[in-house]
Amino acid sequence: MFAQSLLGDDLIVWLVLALGGALLLGNILALVKPPPEPKEGELATAPRSRTAFMALIGLVAAVWALASLVSH
Repeated sequence: MFAQSLLGDDLIVWLVLALGGALLLGNILALVKPPPEPKEGELATAPRSRTAFMALIGLVAAVWALASLVSH
């Protein structure tokens, strides 16, 4: 009830936008700025193809959510 009065019927769209944006930004940052010293058992850099694919999924979700919000 509280969420519906706060964001109306677009709550799921706002959540998809937030998750898609976080997925996109987090994966791009993982490619651009890897950790200075990886801990034991961690990779030195993120796998490029998998990270780029996950960033693409985040981009698609964010664009879909933005298009839904603008067209609604």
